[in-house]
Formats: sequence, structure tokens, C-alpha cells
Amino acid sequence: MILPRTLHPGAWWIWALGLATAASRTTNPVLLALIVAAASFVVARRRGDAPWALAFRLYLWLGALIVASRLLFRVIFGGGGGTHVLFTLPEIPLPEFAAGIRLFGPVAAEELLSGLYDGMRLAAMVVCVGAANALANPKRLLKLVPAALYEAGTAIVVALSVAPQLAESVLRVRRARRLRGGTGAGVRALRAILLPVLADALDRSLTLAAALDSRGYARAGTTPFRVRLASGTLVVGGLIGVCVGVYGLLDGTTPRALGSPMLFAGAAAAVTGMLLGGRRIGRTRYRPDRWGTPETVTALCGVGTGALLFATVSLDPGNLYPSLSPLTWPALAPLPAAAITLAALPGVVTPPPVPS
Repeated sequence: MILPRTLHPGAWWIWALGLATAASRTTNPVLLALIVAAASFVVARRRGDAPWALAFRLYLWLGALIVASRLLFRVIFGGGGGTHVLFTLPEIPLPEFAAGIRLFGPVAAEELLSGLYDGMRLAAMVVCVGAANALANPKRLLKLVPAALYEAGTAIVVALSVAPQLAESVLRVRRARRLRGGTGAGVRALRAILLPVLADALDRSLTLAAALDSRGYARAGTTPFRVRLASGTLVVGGLIGVCVGVYGLLDGTTPRALGSPMLFAGAAAAVTGMLLGGRRIGRTRYRPDRWGTPETVTALCGVGTGALLFATVSLDPGNLYPSLSPLTWPALAPLPAAAITLAALPGVVTPPPVPS
């Protein structure tokens, strides 16, 4: 029997980022649908009843909106780049300065499928991030941020908690309307729900800001200005160097000096700035999150999924990127299927969450 326990939030984020990486490596709609299904399965099995766990449905709707908007854009801005024309809409003539842009006209199956594949890939990545938000306590993530970045970490945690707070506010307002006998639907119901939700979110934001200020967040204290300036410059400059180095490694046309040397130099500068800035901040931990076997298994499942999809790119790229010219049916190979099955294992092998 597995006793209920709350997993380390870092494990859920590593697992979700592994799934998002796997989704970014393919446009196969079958694989993308399986990735979304695996993330939804784990969320349904392992999310708790906390406010942030109720926001996953919003991410699913956001993913559906992304797919629909990509298809709509292909129809509006000319989707006739193909041989299989499905239907033709009246084309709107544009002035000469808008040459190369076409409004409506013929719509081909190749263009619609291209928009569908791109939209599903982006939607799958958004759903994976939503799964991490639903499974991991965003406030506990603040303890994982390095001491030198606690100010930025506070802002990030507050930003990540916006969607869960909005979801909780919507549920509270809808429950209150039902208790008062509200039966409106459509636009009238939206107006009756939207204003109280925004007011509630504003009140909660002000309360959170007051609580952070009373606990001393974002206060410089007695640290000299030169020390703060040096640590901040090293961290920001180092992170910029890391970004330039990663770009240099991925792009083969850039000079070699922008690759590995810039990456290592930026990483060294960022680490030095974090160590220098962390010395001026005293931190205490109450009930630190422990990392055990379930966390390791969860993280390995996410990393393994991304690694297997990376391996499939070199072994069978045609399976990850279905051909649009000529049109082919998306196939499901054993290796990607095993990778996505691995991603769904945390929904079974990890302990259930502790009820609040």
C-alpha cells in the first residue's frame, strides 16, 4: 500500500518539461494527442483539491483555442498552397503595398493540416505546463529558487499562481450565484461572473502583496549598493551569455566563439553572481521538501520521454513529421509509443496526494 504524500514540486516540473520537450520534437497529431492524454491522465490521478489543481481545465480550453486560431488564420490568410483544394472562398483584393498577403481564396488540405499540426504542437506544450501547475504547489517553488534570485522568483511564483487563483475565483462566484438562485446563461451570466471574479482577484493580489511586504520580500537591507550591482550584473550578463552560447551551438552558421566558449563563460558568470548575491541573504527552511524514490522515478519518466523522442528524430524522422507533400497518414511507431507510455507511469507508481 502506498501512503499518501505530496511530491517534490521540482519533480513534477522536470516531468512536465520533459513532456513539453517531447511535444516540441514532433508534429505527428497522434503522438501529440497521446502526450496530452498522458498529461491529463497523470493530472486526473495525482492532483489534489488545492486551488492550483483546479486550473488544468483552463489550459485544455486554451490549447483548443490555439488549435482553432491556427486553423482560422490559415483560412483567412490564404490556405491555397496545395493540390487538394477543399473549398474556395471569395478573395478580397488588397492594395499593392500588401503584396504577398492574400485574404481568403482557395483553401487546400495541405495548408489546413499544416496549421492543425503546428497548433496541436503548441497546444500540447501549453497543456504540459498546465499539468505542472496543477500538480506542483507554486508557492513551494519559491524555496527551490537560488537565494540570489529570490526577488525574481517571488515575481515568477506570483505570476504562476494567477491562473489557479482565477479558477478558484470562478468556482466561488458560480457557487455563490447558484446559492442565490442565479439562473442566467450566455452573455448575461458572463457579465455577472466576470466582474466579481476580477474584483476577487484584485483583492487577493493586494492581500498577497501586503503579506510579502510584511515579511520583508524585495527589501535590500544593509547590503552595499556596489555588492548588489555587481551580483546583479554578473547574473544578468551570465544568463545572456548562456542564451548566446546555446544559440551558437544550435545554429551552425554562427562563429565558434559564440558557441561553447560563450556558454561556459556565461554559466561561470551567472554562478559567480548567484553565489555572491546569495551570501547577503539569510534563508530558513521549515519542513523542507524531501526528494525520494517517487520523485526520482517521476523525473526520469519525463527526461526519458524527451530523450526517446530525440532519439527518434535520428532513427525515424518521418514518423515524427508526417509528410504533407504528398499527403500521408500519421503513423505510430513502437519507440514513440513506448516513450509516451513512460510519461504516464507517474500516474500509477507515485503516491496519491495528501487531501487538504
